[in-house]
Amino acid sequence: ASLRVANPGCYATAVTLAIAPLAAAALIETTDLVVVAASGTTGAGRTPTDSLLASEVMGSMSAYKVGGVHQHIPEIEQSIAQVSGQRTSLSFTTLLAPMPRGIISTSTAAVRPGTTRKDLIDCLAEAYAGERFVRLLAPGNWPRTSSVSGTNTALLQIEFDEHSGRAVVVSAIDNLGKGAAGQAIQNANLMLGLEESMGLPTDGGAT
Repeated sequence: ASLRVANPGCYATAVTLAIAPLAAAALIETTDLVVVAASGTTGAGRTPTDSLLASEVMGSMSAYKVGGVHQHIPEIEQSIAQVSGQRTSLSFTTLLAPMPRGIISTSTAAVRPGTTRKDLIDCLAEAYAGERFVRLLAPGNWPRTSSVSGTNTALLQIEFDEHSGRAVVVSAIDNLGKGAAGQAIQNANLMLGLEESMGLPTDGGAT
């Protein structure tokens, strides 16, 4: 087991889980990745600021760190480049959502010629078959942040936008769970030779 493990950022977790299998299978163009993702207020840390007051956040959404300046962009591009062996370019826009916790991310990428809807679905299904903490939902069901709140689970759904020729993957995680403490415990379990899921909730939810 590794003696040192770096846990990815919360956004990087949600996006990489969605895109990496498709990139590794050469089903998408890694130079044309577009992601729009929304996070709850805890994603901004614990420092009290006026912009994070409930009176400012609730009933409203806003974008932040727009224009290629978000700190998770290099991390995501590096991960996708490593699994694909290809140059990677990401357009990443983040939104502050009126909720305490959770991330919902919509990742899109141009598909390579000949790629079908079945190819995309089968790719994610095979990549996460048997994975305790990553689940591809049944067709027609879409991830919700409330479904993963308080858990170490990531929920995914994929569709093929034939009009634009793009794969669309929606992922949901708890930024404080799978996006932070949950995966830290998961990695510690693996490093110590313990059951991967020890001490980690997979179902249910907390508010």
